[in-house]
Amino acid sequence: MTKILVATDKPFAKIAVDGIRKEIESAGYQLALLEKYTEKQQLLDAVSYADALIVRSDIVDSEVIGAGENLKIVVRAGAGFDNIDLDTATAAGICVMNTPGQNSNAVAELVFGLLIYAVRNFFNGSSGTELKDKRFGIHAYGNVGRNVARIARGFGMEIYAYDPFLKAVDIEKEGVKAFASVEELYSTCDIVSLHIPATTETKNSINYQLLKCLPKGGVLVNTARKEVINEQEMVKFLTERTDCKYVTDIEPANHAQMKEQFPDRYYSTPKKIGAQTAEANINAGIAAAQQIVDFLKTGNQKFRVNK
Repeated sequence: MTKILVATDKPFAKIAVDGIRKEIESAGYQLALLEKYTEKQQLLDAVSYADALIVRSDIVDSEVIGAGENLKIVVRAGAGFDNIDLDTATAAGICVMNTPGQNSNAVAELVFGLLIYAVRNFFNGSSGTELKDKRFGIHAYGNVGRNVARIARGFGMEIYAYDPFLKAVDIEKEGVKAFASVEELYSTCDIVSLHIPATTETKNSINYQLLKCLPKGGVLVNTARKEVINEQEMVKFLTERTDCKYVTDIEPANHAQMKEQFPDRYYSTPKKIGAQTAEANINAGIAAAQQIVDFLKTGNQKFRVNK
């Protein structure tokens, strides 16, 4: 019987597992669970008999892929997929998918939690600023970016976006002003919210030259990926621009240094929490199961992320 393995160091909620089980077993497949594993060998052993694999932030490297001799598909329950070795998966003939959109609202709401904390001076009792009428920039207008724009409208903000993969007309039909360059976005907006993936092109792309474009009092919110920030140049920027702030849910490698140097202008959550809501947990897990069933039944590769 076809076996679908759910391997999660940080398990899905029970209601999500129940939903995944329903999708898989109603399709005539067998569900296997590996939760809270403590050794990589446990994952290697479990994947050796699986035809399909669902993970969260678990690392699926060349060793895991090599152990999965019967693997046909791996689905990351979430938007990001940099925890999976795409090249090795492609070479092995394995389809890799993510579940775009399932965590989008959770991440978008976190943006404004971080942002309010920042503009109110980390709740230290001093006078902060309001979001109403502020120029709000969205760097990458995908699923999360659209949800961020929806929430920003409720705050009465002026909304702008930059996305090199979308036509300006498609962005602007949603009431968002599109910019032709990333520099224009950063130089115009009081606040910029990052939603770019970590790719060869984007890693370290949020650098000093770009950050210094921010207007006086600028705030950068990063709920995307750690790797897109040039961390040393961020320190240089915050050192020179004492009017600006940086808030994120991805703790940088130089967190201790930044916390010490910029205690009133930098904040990071202890761990990445953008998708950590009950709703997102359930949605992403069930979507992953549905995509696997569809792939195995019909060959649908709509959400494939490897070539």
